[in-house]
Amino acid sequence: MPTYIPRGREAEELMVGKNWFVIDAEGVVLGRLATRIARLLIGKDKPTYTPHLDCGDHVVVVNAEKVKLTGNKIDQKLYRHHSGWPGGLKEVPIRTLLQRRPEEVVREAVLGMLPKNKLRARRAKKLRVYAGSEGLARHTGQKPQPLSL
Repeated sequence: MPTYIPRGREAEELMVGKNWFVIDAEGVVLGRLATRIARLLIGKDKPTYTPHLDCGDHVVVVNAEKVKLTGNKIDQKLYRHHSGWPGGLKEVPIRTLLQRRPEEVVREAVLGMLPKNKLRARRAKKLRVYAGSEGLARHTGQKPQPLSL
């Protein structure tokens, strides 16, 4: 049986039909949360999944500040970035980042699990992360469906 690949108008219809999901990150392990979100953004859970099309859904994550880390990650994990100048390596422990900007911890975990291709930026735009539960009020117009992990 040949593989079904949507073309033309069928592909356009796949791009339009996007669902909205809301995920509560309270007490959920960061890695498991990130893999589930990445699968939703890519669209792998849909029967109409096509690798070269952006057929994923929108995801709203609330309570990112209450995400759980296993093992000694809270003390050992570092986020690194470089300014491009000599001596410009910056290291931020995850404990500090969770206190200052908990949205970035979840966003970086999800972006690390998305494929590094031309669709990555488009898929990343469909992710919205909020530290508390106040961000859900911004997306009531889209009628997001709650998703349990």
